[in-house]
Amino acid sequence: MAARGHVQDPNDRRLRPIYDYLDNGNNKMAIQQADKLLKKHKDLHCAKVLKAIGLQRTGKQDEAFTLAQEVATLEPTDDNSLQALTILYREMHRPELVTKLYEAAVKKVPLSEEYHSHLFMAYARVGEYKKMQQAGMALYKIVPKNPYYFWSVMSLVMQAISARDEKLAQTMFLPLAERMVEKMVKEEKIEAEAEVQLYFMILERLGKCEEALDVIRGPLGEKLTSELQSRENKCMMLYQRLQRWPECNALAHKLLLKNPDDWQFYPSYFESLFHLIDQSWSPPEEGEHCSEGAVHHTVAEVVRFVEERIKGEDSKESRSLRGPYLARLELMHRLRERGCPEESLLGEPLELMVQFFGKFGDKPCCITDLKIYLHLLCPEQHVQFINRLSEAVPLGEQGEEGFAFPEDTKALQRHLCVCQLSRALGLHHSLDVDGKLQLITELKAHYRHGLKFGKNSLKTELQFSDMYCLMAAHVYIDLWTEAGDENMVWQCLGILQEGLSHSPSNAQFKLLLLLLYCHLGAFEPVVDLYSSLDAKHVQHDTIGFLLTRYAESLGQFAAASQSCNFSLRFFHSNQKDTSEYIIQAYKYGAFEKIPEFIALRNRLNQSLHFAQVRTERMLLDLFLEADIVLSLEESVKAMSLSAEDDDIPWDNMRDNRDLTVFTSWDPKERQLTDEHRHQSLEEESLWLRIRSLTLRLLAVLAGLGHAPSQQNSETTNENGIGDKTSVLSSLLSQLNQTLQAAAQMAEKRVQYPFLGPPSTRMGPALSSGSCQCQAAALQLSVHLQELDTVGLDESSELQTQICNSFKSLVVQLQEILNKCKGDLLEMKESKLKTHPSLLENLIFFVETISVVLWMASYCAKILRPLKTSLQKKKKKKKDANTALPLVVCGFQELTGSLQDLLTQALEHIKGQETGMTALKLASLTLEGHTEVSEEASFTKAAMDKVQSSYLRSLQEVGDLLKKRVETIKNLKI
Repeated sequence: MAARGHVQDPNDRRLRPIYDYLDNGNNKMAIQQADKLLKKHKDLHCAKVLKAIGLQRTGKQDEAFTLAQEVATLEPTDDNSLQALTILYREMHRPELVTKLYEAAVKKVPLSEEYHSHLFMAYARVGEYKKMQQAGMALYKIVPKNPYYFWSVMSLVMQAISARDEKLAQTMFLPLAERMVEKMVKEEKIEAEAEVQLYFMILERLGKCEEALDVIRGPLGEKLTSELQSRENKCMMLYQRLQRWPECNALAHKLLLKNPDDWQFYPSYFESLFHLIDQSWSPPEEGEHCSEGAVHHTVAEVVRFVEERIKGEDSKESRSLRGPYLARLELMHRLRERGCPEESLLGEPLELMVQFFGKFGDKPCCITDLKIYLHLLCPEQHVQFINRLSEAVPLGEQGEEGFAFPEDTKALQRHLCVCQLSRALGLHHSLDVDGKLQLITELKAHYRHGLKFGKNSLKTELQFSDMYCLMAAHVYIDLWTEAGDENMVWQCLGILQEGLSHSPSNAQFKLLLLLLYCHLGAFEPVVDLYSSLDAKHVQHDTIGFLLTRYAESLGQFAAASQSCNFSLRFFHSNQKDTSEYIIQAYKYGAFEKIPEFIALRNRLNQSLHFAQVRTERMLLDLFLEADIVLSLEESVKAMSLSAEDDDIPWDNMRDNRDLTVFTSWDPKERQLTDEHRHQSLEEESLWLRIRSLTLRLLAVLAGLGHAPSQQNSETTNENGIGDKTSVLSSLLSQLNQTLQAAAQMAEKRVQYPFLGPPSTRMGPALSSGSCQCQAAALQLSVHLQELDTVGLDESSELQTQICNSFKSLVVQLQEILNKCKGDLLEMKESKLKTHPSLLENLIFFVETISVVLWMASYCAKILRPLKTSLQKKKKKKKDANTALPLVVCGFQELTGSLQDLLTQALEHIKGQETGMTALKLASLTLEGHTEVSEEASFTKAAMDKVQSSYLRSLQEVGDLLKKRVETIKNLKI
């Protein structure tokens, strides 16, 4: 809570109980205590603010705001009131009010260092960089401390970074910041490392690399001590930017002599060599090669240098360092890329890699080190390479199962590395079905044997042999995806569940299980798996798509709401959190971090996942609640959804998904390519556009439904309906264009690797007819508007058109429903088979019939007054003709057909539930499980989870459709 000042202050003593109640979350008691205190001391402003905090936390925002404003208008200057108001405004997400508070306080107490610094931080929270600059200088004038001066300088830099006009940044803000720092340099007032870092940042942004180099190499550079090799790293970066390759080479060479394992300098060393060769550089005849010392400008010199580093490692008694050995492979790779004959000077790649394995094969990193250089081997050498490595793996005697096992963890790690390299070379993929099944048996045997080495490990530790289990799962997936044998996926789930029972913290097991359950259409087990991953902070953006992609499409609406909220909570708190990080960076002088924090905030605000989750969450709320809990109009209003405004940053959209989150040892031709990434982003953006336009069109429909029937066009425009009509036409046109683009994209039938990005719902939505039917229903609202304007008397053609549209919608809905029919789970020859696409189609039916019902609801609102006025006219004329207008008859037919469709859907769901409950999973034959009953029990448990999830989905869909049946009853006219 707020700072509580000195104990001597009697007000502090009076306020302390309220602070304690608030700190303990007892808000009601805090309010009561504040009321008691205010009866005795009416002028105790802080008590009033603390009461407002209590009210805010009990959900009474309006009362809290009124109370706070009563105090704020008095412009308090006591620390308690100011701190309490700051806390309240932050909880209300109104940081701009804090600036007004301290502006008033600074005017009243102009020499207060504390209030000036609070004002600066208040401006920082809302990103008012110009005012921050002024506040920083004002503070420096009162208290001439260096940090305050540099706060002002940094605010100028931030104005440059945020300026839309790059020219303004380069000609005004940054030069002014540079002059301000130079003034301090001349006066020798630079004290801290942060100040030198800021000077460097300014020069770098101005492109003054030579001046920046002078600073780093001069006396000021000596202050850069917080990071290891900070000066050297900055020099290297500047040399590269200035293309001063001799210095770059000499510096890298010098640093590698000191630490031959420092990998970051090897790439600079090699790059600079090739630039020197390209420029035909030669050293001067006399004197130093360059300011950094000797330059290696020929391949022979560099090869000699690397070989010397390796000799140094070979001659050591202690454990060798990996850097020089990897540097040799990296140099070979670069020489081969350039077609240099000197590659042969380094030796034969197969021998070098075998040697590397001999030295480092017992380290888990050996696989990642060697994997990137496998392309140096020619295909004919692959089997020979693996055989050579296998010879270097010490295994014990063959057991009863016919396999020889490692006798310690180091041998296990070597054997595991060979298996991983075999898969990376494509040797697993080239096996036939029997070969793959034999390989799985071997991997499982090694996995279970390796468990003995981790008997005493903690639950949070991974088992030494976990990767065998994961690899066996990958081979099962190969068999499933290539041969379509679903028995393989059940066994895969079984082995992964077994792995998870021994290694409860293994994220890779959880991620793969999560993916497999989603592919099988079972979302229920996924929720617990994802929450057990304990995703932190930015991971909600990078891996959240694994959860949110499937939640709603598999019919788990409650879980879908929960998973969307999970993600949205992170994105919304990011705004507030980033402001706090920036303030801390100013306080502690970590100036170079401030642009990084702002870049992070922008990256998250422009996230594709954020836009998707926000859109899907609002659509989900409408499908679950509109015209059930509240009317469509009230639901749209509650969401503050605006049809006119598109708040998705289409031009700056960022794909932050981590598409390499799954461990994979697939060969290059099976890996995710840049083309896949590009197509996935295009597909995601198209689907998001369809969903966003649908959502905005529903918002327009809600607005139209609210409008009174007006036949006078002038009055219509006064009511704002004319505007809505133009928005409606524009959005419908955009939706049709987007659907055309989506159809073209779907025709490509892009297939991503199994462990790559999941396909969107776009393809199934188009093939089920859901998108087209929703668009047709929304298009119909235009004709209904025309009918509203023209009336029933002179609109026979229009009425016929509308009635035909009604019939067409029913036919389309029937087709979508037909595509849902069939068994979700079926037993074939004692094997369990799933049909998740039927469940996905059922969800499309639910969504589409909801859209049609909202259109029908709008239609009813238009027809009721028209029908009433027609009946009044007939009564006046005493017209015996009681035939109803065509559109009214058509509408009644539509509601009858919709009721019939919902009855069909509910009967289908009931039949599915009955059939699925009757399935006896115990009678299934699980091939290959005759001996290991424990494995069979894990597989059976996975099947139970899928069955239970399907039943849960059917129940939720059924409940929602029953509520939709109730809404049809209200559509009578």
